Amino acid sequence: MSDTHSGTGTKPILPWAAAIYRPLEPLAWPAIRVITGLNLVPHGAQKLFGAFGGGGLEATAAGFAKMGYAPGALWATLVGCTEFFGGILIAIGLLTRPAAVAATIFLATAVVHHMGNGFFVGKGGYEYALMWAVLAAAIAVRGGGRFSVDRAIGREF
Repeated sequence: MSDTHSGTGTKPILPWAAAIYRPLEPLAWPAIRVITGLNLVPHGAQKLFGAFGGGGLEATAAGFAKMGYAPGALWATLVGCTEFFGGILIAIGLLTRPAAVAATIFLATAVVHHMGNGFFVGKGGYEYALMWAVLAAAIAVRGGGRFSVDRAIGREF
């Protein structure tokens, strides 16, 4: 095994750790994509179906309308479907880029919506939405990668 990283000619800072992270490196991107997608799914299930303690479509629509997103039912449905179905698509890597673009758009809107509350999520801030928006944007740029349905069918959308 070479003492350089991935053929770049750079030496690892912790050479002993290379035996651990080099074999795991191909799994890093799929792990980010799968976990990002799967973490969106329950939020969509809350909005659409009332699962996991969510209010369902009617309550979510009322909440969106109260926040000024009218018609509330349209926005609740769009965001719920983006989280639920888009999350599944991102996780399996099918239509990865379009699903991630949709998620990036709604999460960027959430960032703007929460900015008035400051940074920290515990006080209603935007840190959580920002992290997810950046992850979704990175997935939109990079695509599904090696272990995705997109790659398996020979398409990168």
